Amino acid sequence: MEFELTEEQRELRHTVREFAEGEILPHVKEWDEQAGFPRELIGKLGSLGILGILVPEKYGGAGLGYVEQALAIQELARVDGSIALAVAAHSSLCSNHIFQSGTEPQRTRYLPELATGKKLGCWSLTEPEAGSDAGGTRTRAERRDDGWLINGTKTFTTNGSYADVCVAMAVTNPSLGHHGISAFIVERGTAGFRSGRKERKLGMCASDTAETIFEDCRIPADNLLGEEGRGFFDCLHVLDKGRISIAAMSVGIAQGAYEAALQYAQQRRQFGRAIAEFEGIQWKLADMATEMEAARLLTHQAARMKDAGLPITKEASMAKLFASEMAVRVVGEALQIHGGYGFLKDYPVEKFYRDVKLCTIGEGTSEIQRLVIARHLLHSDV
Repeated sequence: MEFELTEEQRELRHTVREFAEGEILPHVKEWDEQAGFPRELIGKLGSLGILGILVPEKYGGAGLGYVEQALAIQELARVDGSIALAVAAHSSLCSNHIFQSGTEPQRTRYLPELATGKKLGCWSLTEPEAGSDAGGTRTRAERRDDGWLINGTKTFTTNGSYADVCVAMAVTNPSLGHHGISAFIVERGTAGFRSGRKERKLGMCASDTAETIFEDCRIPADNLLGEEGRGFFDCLHVLDKGRISIAAMSVGIAQGAYEAALQYAQQRRQFGRAIAEFEGIQWKLADMATEMEAARLLTHQAARMKDAGLPITKEASMAKLFASEMAVRVVGEALQIHGGYGFLKDYPVEKFYRDVKLCTIGEGTSEIQRLVIARHLLHSDV
């Protein structure tokens, strides 16, 4: 496959990099220390077109593809993984699910404001007792004459405290197992829908992670997203595509840490010369760069396959698995190159180190990715 970027893709990457360095970089430390989500940044991201990359032009988006989405996420994560995570959840999960499974009225109603940043989206699947086992969902949605009544609690919802539009999964027929789960669109301000506890986290502190709670939450019948009973299977397709974004985020975080380590190694002097002149440091940098390039190629391959309309379940899981675990290794080496200074908050690698671990957990742990990949290797008809 051809991996050369087009002129338009290179321009997009340049535009997002300039935005990240100008609008995000000066505030990274402040947002991290305050664990404060910069809600005001969403409008700027929307105006730049970053939130609507995957949304067709007829709905207010840019009408581009997953290669462009991956490039944008990489550039955001290179500066701050928290912002990249917020954008990925908004675009790859919430907006994408509505576009993938929604009716034309639903797309027309929600996508334009999501694509332009007038509204923020979240995606609620995980529950306290249903993480990797999404089929163990306990949140219930019961039919009422005028719509649906939802009860339950979701956890680990990115953008959960601030989102205006929430896509949530709930059981509509407990007797059908996976075939009894459906998806729903719930708007902020709906009676019975509220945010719960905001999580205190190791990293990604500027990304809001919170509970979403449904207590006798009534929504109209036409807020069912997709066919009743198809929610679980639609989620799998959403996650396939979302994993491309997490792989891209992993590459971006690794890139940011690598660049910091490279610069430090060229400036830091020990025994009368820059530590970059020592073979031990050179080998670390060589391995880091090589692994990053391999992860970037896997990520772009999955993105290009998706843009070509090909199945990507295996490829997206491979990209997410390798890129996330690569990023943990690369950031660890970046910190090691910094020595004791890498352990201080005055240097960026400390934050990259705290942020990067989430990449091996979110949207399916590394263990789940290996299960998905193995299933496809052993059952070619999957």
